Amino acid sequence: MNTQLEEKLKSLPLSPGVYFHKSATGEVIYVGKAAILKNRVRQYFQVSRPHDNKTMALVAEIVDTEWIETESEVDALFLESEMVKRYMPRYNVLLRDDKSQSFVRIDMKSEWPIVSFTRNPADDGAEYYGPFYNGFALKRALRYLRRIFPYLTKEIRPGQSKLDEDIGLSPRLSDGPMSYKADLRQLISYIKGNRKKIVRELEQTMKLAAAEQDFEKAAKLRNRLLAMQELQRRVSFGDKEHLDISKDQALSDITDILGLPTIPARIEGFDISHTGGRGVVASMVVFTNGVSNRAEYRKFKVSEKNDDTGNIYEALSRRLSERNIKSWGTPDLLLIDGGKGQLMAAIRARDEKGLDIPIISVAKRQEELMIHRNSKVIVHESILTPELGASAIPEGDFIVINLQLGRFKVTGHAKNFQADDKTFRYSDITKLIQRIRDESHRFAISYHETISRTRQKKSAFDDIAGVGPVTKRRLMRAFGSIAAIQKATEADIAKAVGPAKAKIIHHAFTGETT
Repeated sequence: MNTQLEEKLKSLPLSPGVYFHKSATGEVIYVGKAAILKNRVRQYFQVSRPHDNKTMALVAEIVDTEWIETESEVDALFLESEMVKRYMPRYNVLLRDDKSQSFVRIDMKSEWPIVSFTRNPADDGAEYYGPFYNGFALKRALRYLRRIFPYLTKEIRPGQSKLDEDIGLSPRLSDGPMSYKADLRQLISYIKGNRKKIVRELEQTMKLAAAEQDFEKAAKLRNRLLAMQELQRRVSFGDKEHLDISKDQALSDITDILGLPTIPARIEGFDISHTGGRGVVASMVVFTNGVSNRAEYRKFKVSEKNDDTGNIYEALSRRLSERNIKSWGTPDLLLIDGGKGQLMAAIRARDEKGLDIPIISVAKRQEELMIHRNSKVIVHESILTPELGASAIPEGDFIVINLQLGRFKVTGHAKNFQADDKTFRYSDITKLIQRIRDESHRFAISYHETISRTRQKKSAFDDIAGVGPVTKRRLMRAFGSIAAIQKATEADIAKAVGPAKAKIIHHAFTGETT
C-alpha cells in the first residue's frame, strides 16, 4: 500500500457505504459494499488477516480507493448493484454460482402488480432490477421497504384476508390501482438509489397536504419519512460480505492458453436442440466476467432440418449481423457445443461478416477443446504439458486440447468434464467451460421443450379457417374426441354446428366434397 493511500484510509468513516478500488490507471477494478466503511476497507490491507491468492492479486493492484457514504445498509446494497453495472469491474467476479444472482421482478403492466424475486429474468414484459449478489440481504431489505411502500406479493383473490392491508404491508385496495402504482414507482426509484429525491418529494407532498388540511394524508407521509429514517438502524448484511473477489483464474488461464489479446469479459456459448429435425432451436448464453448473465441470453428458431452444422451457421449468422452486434455488443470469445463440423460452420459465419472474434468448440468425444487455424487464437502449447495434466495435439488444420489428461467421459451430458481433482492444473478453466457448455445446452433444451409443448397443444382445428373456440367446444361436447369427429359423417357434424361449417370441417378432415 502506498503512502498516499495509507493516509487516505485514515479518514474512512464509520458509516455504511460503497467503496471503489482503483488501479494505477484510475480504472475501477472492484466495487464493494460495507456496513462500516472504516472496518471493511481496511481489512484488505491488514497483514495479519489471511487472504487467498486471488484476494492478494486484487490488493497488489490497488493504488487508490474512493467511497460513497449512504444513509443505511439498505441504500448501500442497492447502490452497489448500480455501480457494478455501471463500471463492470473486472474483479467483481463474486459468487461464481449462477444461483447467487437475484433480481426484483415487478410487472407494472398488470392492474395490481406484485413484487417478487427471481434468478431467471424472462422476456415477459415485466421490469427486472438487479442483479444482486446477496439474495438474503435483498429480501431482508425489501421486507423493511414494504413498511414504507406497501406492495403485493401475490395476486389478489376474492375473499382473501385483509391482514396485510390492515397492518400496512399491502396497499389499500379501496385507494385503487393508480395510487398503488404511484407507490410502486417510488419503491422502484428507491431501488435505483434515488433516496434523497424521494425524501424531498415526500416532504413537499406532506407540507402541501398539511396546508390543504388533509391531515390524514400528511400523517401517512410523515410516517413514511420516519420509517425511512428507521432504516439506518436496520442491518441488511453486516460485514459478512462475500470475499471471493479474485481475478478469475479460469479467465486468466484461458487468456494465456489461447493467446487472447485481453481477458474475455464476454463469452457467449451456443448449442442446438431439436427432435429429428423438428422444433429446431439455437441458444445463446452469455457469461460476463466469468458469471452467467441471464438477462443477456438469447434464443433463435432456426430452419427445420436435422443438420446441426447448418443450424449453427444460421444461428451465428443472425447473431453476428450488424444490427445484433450494435444492439448486443461484440463477444470476446465464442464457445460452440460441438466438434469440428460445428466449429467450421461458426467460423464461416463469422468470416462472412468480416469479424475477428476468437471461436473454439467443445467436442463430446472426450470433452476436448477444438481449435482451427482460423479460430483467431494462438495456442501456447508450451504451457500445455503432461506434467500439468494437459496436452495439445495437432490434427491437420485443427488442434485438440485436453485439459484433463487421464480423465475420460462419463455418463450424462452434464456429468462430463468434471475437473474436481485438485491435481489438475487447469481445473478452474475446465469448470468454467463446463458451466458455459452445460448452460447453453440447458437453455436450448428448455426452449425446444417449450416449442414442443406448444405444438402438442395445437388442435387439429387450428388450421381450419372459420372454426373458432365456440365451434370447437360444440364439436367436443357432441363427439368427445377429435378422432370421433374425423370419423363422423357430414350430416352428423351438421347436427352440432350447422351445415355450412360441417361442410368445411368434413372436407378438411377427409378431402371429400358434397
